Amino acid sequence: MKRSGEGMKAVVNRALRVGLGMTDKPTEPEPFRVEPHHFGVRPGFDLDRMNQLADELEAEETARKLGL
Repeated sequence: MKRSGEGMKAVVNRALRVGLGMTDKPTEPEPFRVEPHHFGVRPGFDLDRMNQLADELEAEETARKLGL
């Protein structure tokens, strides 16, 4: 760190890359891209309510398994 003037994180990361044999690979990852998907939900359906329903059903099933 003293010789290079780099911080501890940079030095440790470089040492890890050398140790793992990753020195020839690019250090910058490719940008993450999100591709939208149409789920075909009809107008009037509230997806938040669907998630709430799924949570309630899961809670009921867990309570049934525990004998509550």
